[in-house]
Amino acid sequence: MVGRAVLVMAGVVWLGGCGADGKTPAAPVSTSAERPGRAVFRVTVPAGVRAGYVVYDRGSGKVLLQDGARRTFRSASVVKILIALDHLRGERPDLALLRPMLRSSDDGAATRFWKRGGKGAIIERTAARIGLRDTAPPPADKPGFWGYTALSPLDVAKVYRYVLEKAPRAHRDLIMGELRKATPCGTDRYDQYFGIPRALPRPWAVKQGWSGFGDVPAVPCKASVVPAAAPDLGLGRPVLHTTGVVGPDDRRIVVVLTLHPAGSSFRVASQRLTSLTRQVYRAADS
Repeated sequence: MVGRAVLVMAGVVWLGGCGADGKTPAAPVSTSAERPGRAVFRVTVPAGVRAGYVVYDRGSGKVLLQDGARRTFRSASVVKILIALDHLRGERPDLALLRPMLRSSDDGAATRFWKRGGKGAIIERTAARIGLRDTAPPPADKPGFWGYTALSPLDVAKVYRYVLEKAPRAHRDLIMGELRKATPCGTDRYDQYFGIPRALPRPWAVKQGWSGFGDVPAVPCKASVVPAAAPDLGLGRPVLHTTGVVGPDDRRIVVVLTLHPAGSSFRVASQRLTSLTRQVYRAADS
């Protein structure tokens, strides 16, 4: 079974699907000047995987590639950037907790900030401040589950733009400084170097997200190596996200969010995501 593909040809990004008559190709999402002779790249999402991605170029101010940009996913640890932004607006930031939360995705630190900040109120405040349209707090019956925050690839890209272009310089320097130092292993011993870190060359700064693979990884990592309707969080299926900035001067924002079939192993899901990230970035360059 072949997964859904996005065709990139002659500077035009075409999403899989047809137009209103069911026959002609759907309208392109974005276009750029034609460049005859350029290679044709396909981004193929593995069968059974739901994905959404955005590549935004800060130099040109343009989205180079997108698909499912407003599709919602549960955030997993990507929400820790919003938690950090909210906490930093306080008078005395707790840097001893903040740094490992960002650098090594420390869940205990995130939970403490979540309770201090009023849980879902953190999401409401930051979404309003940044102008996020698809981001929403966790379901009412799961208020303590910060990883059940809903977000979309487009909103994550907006968060990075806010951090890089509008946040107070001290906040930007702290957050980006820690994301540049992302450790190979999270504090829960899950491998953090999937997606962007393995698919793309440095420089980069990343905040990864994983959920649904169990509390203890099957293969522990070694350090040497707001919509009207309720958002679809994909509960019961594991999520794996890679988000960050790539290149000199943090030029490109790359967001790839994925929801995998139930029962997927972390190893297989991370391989899928890394391959997809490599394809997305290559297609954005075509």
